[in-house]
Amino acid sequence: MSNTVTNERLISLDVLRGFVMFWIMSGEHIFHALAKAAPIPVFVWMSSQLHHTDWNGITFYDMIFPIFLFVAGVSMPYSFEKKMNSAGVKTPMELPSKEKQKIYLSMLKRTCILLFLGCVVNGVLRFDGYDQTRFASVLGRIGLAWFFAGLIYLNFDLRKQLYWFIGILFGYYLVLKLVPVPNFGAGILTPDGSFSSYIDQQFLPGRLHSKVYDPEGLFSTIPAIATALLGMFLGTFLKGKNIFSANEKILIMLASALILIGIGALWHYDFPINKRLWTSSFVCFVGGFSILFFTFFYLIIDVLGFRKWAFPLLLIGSNSILIYMASEGLVNFKHTADFVFGGAISFLPLIWQPVFAAVSVTFIQLVLLYFLYKRKWFLKI
Repeated sequence: MSNTVTNERLISLDVLRGFVMFWIMSGEHIFHALAKAAPIPVFVWMSSQLHHTDWNGITFYDMIFPIFLFVAGVSMPYSFEKKMNSAGVKTPMELPSKEKQKIYLSMLKRTCILLFLGCVVNGVLRFDGYDQTRFASVLGRIGLAWFFAGLIYLNFDLRKQLYWFIGILFGYYLVLKLVPVPNFGAGILTPDGSFSSYIDQQFLPGRLHSKVYDPEGLFSTIPAIATALLGMFLGTFLKGKNIFSANEKILIMLASALILIGIGALWHYDFPINKRLWTSSFVCFVGGFSILFFTFFYLIIDVLGFRKWAFPLLLIGSNSILIYMASEGLVNFKHTADFVFGGAISFLPLIWQPVFAAVSVTFIQLVLLYFLYKRKWFLKI
């Protein structure tokens, strides 16, 4: 194993982003179909992991969104490093005020674009009326959490960033456990009785995703900032110059992942792991698994140099926002795949037709992404 990794772009970040996006864009349908066509235990288990939990608890599908946000956090120190180099400073806090103002405006612009695109995915352009429009969104939460994590990164040193991380997790825990909700009381972590749900009901405009709460609501976006900060910590660690070898970095990441998973699992008994409330235990538990997934791809791709196998994931990760929006309803890939492959698939045994139909959708999506990749057309925000 190599003891050094070049300072070029971390290919593993794009691959990990592509890995988690694959399941959203069409991968889940392949394994749901496989579980029905060949109900062997591994396929059935994988299919069961590609559904959200009803409330408390966790599946792999619950991890996809926070892993994506975590990856955005990892990218942050690398993107800001270019601005620091051009300004001739070593830390973000040393940036001149005029340079920081430019960065703030750029960050605000990116956040506003993501908020708008999130509304587009939710169907705002259908103009169904204010009351029927859902303003909270996955892309909106990514934009907001990334923005506030970026403010913390630009204005505080690493020690104070850690204080922010711990303060957010414990502050959120204390509010949800101790602040009473009208007609329910304090510490009621149910869909309609939690403090986070109460804030959504009172202050989130438009339609809530689940009537009494929204999984991308206002108050539960605060702990999502901690998820972005976790990624930022990892990015800062990886960017460190000549402090640890690649082997040592991998061991430290593995140890950190196991510690976070342990903290999340223990905290679960008092503050349940819950994706919809984005509980502090959820942040720790999924943060640990995020580091584990990243470590795997980092070892295989950036350290050992085995990259060719991951090219399809790289295609997805390089244009992840575009394929996410397209897959959420802006493009009918199923219609195109059926037009191209439907005739051939109809000759297969009936039980296997849904499997190959789902695979054909993935193929059409990858063809589009390959076309965009070769022409260097990327939706960058």
